[in-house]
Amino acid sequence: MSGTPTTNDASRGVMSPALVSLLVVVFIDMLGFGMVIPVMALYAERLGASSGQTGWLMASYSVMQFVFTPIWGRLSDRIGRRPLLLASIAMTSVAFFAYALAPTFGWLLASRLFAGAATANLGIAQAYVADVTKPEDRAKGMGLIGAAFGMGFVLGPAMGGILSGRYGLSTPGFVAGALAAANGVLAWFVLKEPANRVIAQRKGRLTALFEELGRPGIRRVIVIYFLVVFAFAGMESTFALLSEHRYGLRADTVGYVFGYIGVIIAIVQGALIGPLTRRFGERTLLVAGLLLQAVAFVMLPFMPGIPGLLLACTPLAAGSGFSTPALSSILSRCARREDQGGTLGIGQSAAALGRVFGPVTATHVFEVVIAGPYLVGAAIMLAMAALGATLRVPGARAGDANGLAEEHLG
Repeated sequence: MSGTPTTNDASRGVMSPALVSLLVVVFIDMLGFGMVIPVMALYAERLGASSGQTGWLMASYSVMQFVFTPIWGRLSDRIGRRPLLLASIAMTSVAFFAYALAPTFGWLLASRLFAGAATANLGIAQAYVADVTKPEDRAKGMGLIGAAFGMGFVLGPAMGGILSGRYGLSTPGFVAGALAAANGVLAWFVLKEPANRVIAQRKGRLTALFEELGRPGIRRVIVIYFLVVFAFAGMESTFALLSEHRYGLRADTVGYVFGYIGVIIAIVQGALIGPLTRRFGERTLLVAGLLLQAVAFVMLPFMPGIPGLLLACTPLAAGSGFSTPALSSILSRCARREDQGGTLGIGQSAAALGRVFGPVTATHVFEVVIAGPYLVGAAIMLAMAALGATLRVPGARAGDANGLAEEHLG
């Protein structure tokens, strides 16, 4: 891009200056997002929302991400990663301030719709990683992005709970908006456009979408994305209910359990994914991660006491830490270099759709059989592990755990 700062760090190793700057930007972005999560339902209730309307408030965010993630990603293929990330951060700041100033539930809902569109930028961040890392380091880079997201999400709700308790329910929105604005200033100075990005050809969005979905393996990866997130989001939406009914935990204690899960995921993605991927390959880590989650789903409703609950959460967190970056890396390696943002955006769009339907389905099943969402989730994870074992990973070396010949990424 003419006149735009660029960086060419793919040859410097996975922890390049470009990737470090992206990690900081992503962490601050997610920190602000996490701050409004624990009090959003209470805030909506204070503005006169019913429980059903609150459910729509939660779902609306994911619906907008489903729509806008592939659009943002495709635009970043054509216009550049940096300008799209800067635009999304600025929009996020506006969305948070609108959230904090909401006088009615309708205003609050509009702010969350706008926030969902603004923060549909994970596909761009993943494409940035693909631009500045070598293929063999791709999974580690995706893991570091996941760790930054995870740590922001672990710390954000804690900060939001403290701020809302001391200063009011709208305070996390003001602080998150200020953080996003500061993040935009930081990104303007430290985030550079990857020099290795291949500019996409000008095509209609539907044409580009069908071309990407027609590439070998991509459709199967998208199916795995949707169903794995569908099962995991169903578990998340009923976990507090399970913890109360089965284990007698209070809401604040459930928060600590989620924090425990988040820390394990961050450690796995931040420290272990790189060496494990080089040793075993993405496909093996994906299958292993899905099998671990299947085991954890079966354990969760039946373990004795809180130690048993924590024991079940350990393979759940480790499995998620293995499978998520491996899946993103496989999708990136299946995509053309000029279509990284669009293809990774489609993956995140499928994940957003899973976050819409997973909680709705799981909560209804939970009302019938408490263990139902977890047993169904385990079956889904097993099926996706079997499907994942059939994936061909472009660029895998002959003799590695993926067992594939070297292929050229066109």
